[in-house]
Amino acid sequence: MTNPPRVAVFPGSFDPITLGHEDVIRRALSFADRVIVAVAHRSTQSKHALFPISERLEMIEEVFSDEPRVVAAEFEGLLVDFARARGARLVIRGLRTVTDFEYELQMAQMNRALHPEIETIFLAADASLGFVSSSLVREIFGLGGSVEDFVAPPVRSRLREMERTG
Repeated sequence: MTNPPRVAVFPGSFDPITLGHEDVIRRALSFADRVIVAVAHRSTQSKHALFPISERLEMIEEVFSDEPRVVAAEFEGLLVDFARARGARLVIRGLRTVTDFEYELQMAQMNRALHPEIETIFLAADASLGFVSSSLVREIFGLGGSVEDFVAPPVRSRLREMERTG
């Protein structure tokens, strides 16, 4: 008898997906058979979206075009309901700071109270990417700065196009 595939969900806004996100997702593939990058319709923070969800999904697919075990999906509602419906028993969260940990620990404990079969795994950000966030990328881009070192080529292309079309 074979074991069922280990499916993990990595939720977030991914507006846009950064090299930090990419690093966490690729590292998660060392223990998950498949990673679903789940783009949330409703953010827990008030943010002005740079890209519509459909475009975020496309960028994720482009960034991971070399990795068939990574899929992009959108979701609404409770993350644990989405994970359960997709057969995922793991939730992946990246941590950059102690503040991230405090917030993410509360979320993990609440998710576990709602659905005890779902485990949250925290991955510390790579030291070279620990300061990179979608929020900072949006802010730097909005102020005319270069974000070339913080996002993958497909995202760079979309940002350049956005600059050209205004």
